[in-house]
This record gives sequence, structure tokens and C-alpha cells, in this order.
Amino acid sequence: MSYRTILYEEDGPVGTITLNRPDDGNMFTIETCHEVRGCIDGIRRETRTRAIVLTGAGDRFFCIGGRKDGAEPTRLYAGMLPTLEMYEAIDKLQKPVIASVNGFAVGGGNVLQMVCDLTIAKESAVFRQVGPMMGSFDAGYGTWYLEDLVGKKRAKEIWYTNRRIKAVEALEMGLINRVVPDAELAERTREYALEVAERGSFALASIKGAFNARHGGVSGLARMAHDLLLPGYLDSEESKELGAAFRERRSPDPDRFGH
Repeated sequence: MSYRTILYEEDGPVGTITLNRPDDGNMFTIETCHEVRGCIDGIRRETRTRAIVLTGAGDRFFCIGGRKDGAEPTRLYAGMLPTLEMYEAIDKLQKPVIASVNGFAVGGGNVLQMVCDLTIAKESAVFRQVGPMMGSFDAGYGTWYLEDLVGKKRAKEIWYTNRRIKAVEALEMGLINRVVPDAELAERTREYALEVAERGSFALASIKGAFNARHGGVSGLARMAHDLLLPGYLDSEESKELGAAFRERRSPDPDRFGH
């Protein structure tokens, strides 16, 4: 499938989504958010890939936030940048998503790498939240997930002072997972993705679902039950016997439930 603002390619078990607006800091637009979400929906329905990489085009910007270009002039939903739908798609995809930060990750771009399961960054990468100094904020994924990663006091400092955080410091505070030399980012990202892809796909999906259930409330619990637990139960002897008894209009045999 072709896209206007992103690129998608597969190489063995690894799929790579690239934000492809380098001349504008790889900022996401309404179209970008919908394209990322649509791409992930396609990934969700195939079994070829087992790990996904998210990165930015070029060597300067991962993503420096979003633009409302093309939005309707309204306070209703049509006038909103569908950022949350993009974050949610990444968060709920059953496959691990690895952010490969190839430059500045600022504002919504930093939140974007935070909602990914893992983050690898080049040494010259910079992370920053700038909302309060430019008339914006992210009171959701950008605060809760940041607090989970670095702790409440440090998360508040990042939001209140809007300072730049270099990759090495980001690693030390737990904001990201790995830092590599700039020239090695692509190679080391693929090694990282292949390492993850060697693990059991269903086990990783279960673990990711368990992490997400903590914040997801009823949605998170439903995701666990529907996507992970329910299929296993439907294949159990208990489920099969109950279904057969219902169809045959008889009482189920508990001895056939299994233990």
C-alpha cells in the first residue's frame, strides 16, 4: 500500500514505518496520523512481521511534534489532530514497536517514542517537551507514560522547565533503552528488532497486553481477554465440551473439562 507522508517496508520479520516529512521535522499531520494508524491496522492483520520499527526520514529529526494542517475550523472532533488514535494504535498493537530515534524527538515526537515499547537512539539525539513554553500541553500519554519511565519529580521537571535532554542522559534516567553511535543506528536497530523477533510472538503479545491493561481500565482488561486469553480458552476442553453440550441440548460432562 502506498502512502503520502510515511513509508512502510518489510525485511524478513521486521516491518519499518518511517515518518517521511524530513523538510518539516517529520512533524505529523492529520494525514500522517491516519496513515500510521491505517498502516498499523494492516500490520495487526498479518503474521509476516514479529517486530516493528518506527523512525524518521533523514538524519536530523525523528519527529518534532504535530501540525493541524487541513483541520476544519471547529472545536469539535473534526478540528482536532488525531494524535491519540495514532498513539493508541501503537500501544495496542500486539507486536513490539521499537522507536529508532535518529535526531530530535520533541513535543509530540517525544511522546511518540515513549508510547513505543522500546527506544534505541543515536548519540546525537535530543529529547524535549516544549508545550508550556509554546502554548500547548499533553495531559495524557505525555504525562502518565513519562512519569512511569522517569518518575514523577523528574517528569514534572521535564514538563515545567522544557530543557533539552541528550541521549546519554535520557538513557541514564530511563527515558530510552539504548544509545549507539550515530553511524550505527540503522544496523543496531535491526539487530535489536531481530533479537526481539526471535521471542515467542504470543508470549510477547501477552506481556504487552498485561502492561497496557494497567492504564487501559475496562478497555485494557477487555483487550487482554479478547485478544489473548479468550482464544486460549476457546481451544480448551472445557470450552469445547460446553459448546458441544449446548448444541446437543444435554448437560455438560465436567469430567471432560480438563484441569
